[in-house]
Amino acid sequence: MTIEVIVADDQPLMRAAIRACLDAEPDLTVVAEAGDGATAVRLTEQLRPDIVVMDVRMPVMSGIEATRRIVRLNGGRPVRVLVMTTFDVDEHIVEGLRAGASGFLVKDATPDELLGAVRVIARGQAQLSPSVTRRLLDLHGASLPPVHDPAADIVAALTPRELAVVKLAARGLPNGEIAQALGLASNSVKTYIAHILTKLGLTDRVQLVVFAYEHELIRPGWRTPAANGQLDPQGPNSTSAPTGR
Repeated sequence: MTIEVIVADDQPLMRAAIRACLDAEPDLTVVAEAGDGATAVRLTEQLRPDIVVMDVRMPVMSGIEATRRIVRLNGGRPVRVLVMTTFDVDEHIVEGLRAGASGFLVKDATPDELLGAVRVIARGQAQLSPSVTRRLLDLHGASLPPVHDPAADIVAALTPRELAVVKLAARGLPNGEIAQALGLASNSVKTYIAHILTKLGLTDRVQLVVFAYEHELIRPGWRTPAANGQLDPQGPNSTSAPTGR
């Protein structure tokens, strides 16, 4: 099955480069280009591609607002958004993830990284590598406003083991490292993640990262080794390991 993509970027040269990269692959095809966010939303509503590769800073409508509108489109198949950004310039990447983007990529990424990200997101997964996650949230996590909603008490709905999984996933660890830290099988971690997403009403791992930072379950820069050499899922102030369900 061919993955259909819309490329949204206000720079014609960047759009052409991305299009050439994607169209060279037999399983990918660019069905349209947009030079601003409003056009991206309109074309997405008309064509219903699988993926929109979205620049953040664009005229008429920002990539963040365009992302928010695209992921909320009713009818037809859901469309996922891959945000492209520049870390040293873009101050809005966290807001892009909050808007519903399924992943992000820096503009100096390699062609293979772009192709891999598009394919991963098209399969319904989030594209969020551990190293980029840590760098992103170290840069921007401090600006996230805390969310306090005692009435909902969402965090309290998590079991101790689920909370430990959330904290490790929020630091960008893949399932294998989470399993090693908690003494679980990788398949069990995958099941935990799926169950947690359902319980919290989230769509993917990217939103789980933002949730953890908004609810202050973890802070930027946390990567504290536990006494046994594994990562401490409870954070730097923890003195005990998580308990099971």
